[in-house]
Amino acid sequence: MAIHDNILIKIREMKDSLTPVEKLVAEYILNNLEEIPHLSIKSLAQLSKTSDASVLRFCKTMGYSGYRSFIVSISASLGSMDDEQKDQYTDIQPGDDLSVIISNISRNNVKSIEDTLSVIDRKEVERAVKAIRGSDRIAFFGIGASGLVCMDAEQKFSRINKMCHAYTDGHSQLTAATLLSKGDVAFFVSNSGDTAEILDALDIAKKNGARTIALSKYNRSPLAQQSDIVLSISTPEVTFRSGAMGSRIAMLTVIDTLFAGVASAEYQKVKKYLTKTHNILSGKHRK
Repeated sequence: MAIHDNILIKIREMKDSLTPVEKLVAEYILNNLEEIPHLSIKSLAQLSKTSDASVLRFCKTMGYSGYRSFIVSISASLGSMDDEQKDQYTDIQPGDDLSVIISNISRNNVKSIEDTLSVIDRKEVERAVKAIRGSDRIAFFGIGASGLVCMDAEQKFSRINKMCHAYTDGHSQLTAATLLSKGDVAFFVSNSGDTAEILDALDIAKKNGARTIALSKYNRSPLAQQSDIVLSISTPEVTFRSGAMGSRIAMLTVIDTLFAGVASAEYQKVKKYLTKTHNILSGKHRK
């Protein structure tokens, strides 16, 4: 199991959205893991061709008050690396045996969930649950594989009588965002966080006073920077072969968590809805 705050995963996920100087520090660390715990701030600055101040700024960007606490965290993450090595993401290879595919896909999905556990902010999850509980209605926005996550969210929250709907194409998203108002929650799902249609809908939702929640890859994307609440996931690099499999499973896990958080907090109220919907569905199956 991945530890709950694996700094190496955070660095890997954040790398592409860092400033050019911070990126130099990140790349040196990721390419020279074993030696990092033994380096002074001055040594790391020289080796990464940056400055002491840049290294310190990088540590702060990663959520640490200083260099020492950052290095302690790196050492702890390295301690779990032996297990991690056996768990690297595996892409689809031509001619793979089915038993290998079953094993690889299962391991990739498990790893996406475990790595998401390392980057998701518990306080933001708590804020998202609170926002959903206090909302008049929820509009879920997502395109492609992210749209499927929105449909799953709609199906779940509808079962506990939350007014919600999934909008999965550009035109319906703009229309829905235009009709939102204060008291509503606009929930945006996008792995990259820079999908044009999603950002257009976000802009409109914000102008109308809706509370905005983003579910996205752990980075400094426009979606993450402009949303009120940010739920981060960690996924492998997306390739043309594996597509959005890893991100989808991580996102569905976050949706499950939010649903469970809301249902648990309002259990006495939602119990009757869960029972009613379960009974009507199981009755249909018997016919």
